[in-house]
Amino acid sequence: MKEIEIQPLLEDKMKMIYKYLVKIGADSSDAEDIVQETVYKFFLNIESIDPKKASSWLFRVAVNQYFDICRRRKRQVFVSVDETFLKDESVLPEEKIVHKENIREIELVLNQMKPLYKNLLVLKYSLGLSYEEIANTLDIKMGTLKTYLFRARESFKSIYGREFQNDKTK
Repeated sequence: MKEIEIQPLLEDKMKMIYKYLVKIGADSSDAEDIVQETVYKFFLNIESIDPKKASSWLFRVAVNQYFDICRRRKRQVFVSVDETFLKDESVLPEEKIVHKENIREIELVLNQMKPLYKNLLVLKYSLGLSYEEIANTLDIKMGTLKTYLFRARESFKSIYGREFQNDKTK
């Protein structure tokens, strides 16, 4: 890989990977350590990495490191939904309370889902990645990705309906 190509790739991808790690439950110091270790491993293996697959390689290495940390600590991975909305001064207090309750419900549902489905929903709706970006990041075919995302959304709806729809109709 050319040196010119590496700089923007690493900056953009490492920011995205850091945000993703925090969203799936890593604390900021673990996420920073994982990002640094991932960059280090990238430079160690740069000659053997296909430039077209560098993004997915970085993502997989970082996520695998995070899951290794979780296994060592024997803790469950919990998703954290961004609360930027709650800091907005123009939002009414009632809206903040409802929004916070919605965030809690979403986190509970996501944490009951298969890890693949949870990760896909976080990448698509929390990080705002396109189908193409997700497919490249995870190194899967577009058709497979669309199928998995459809199943992930259906799983989310099913769990949400089972957990919270009965509460709202009372």
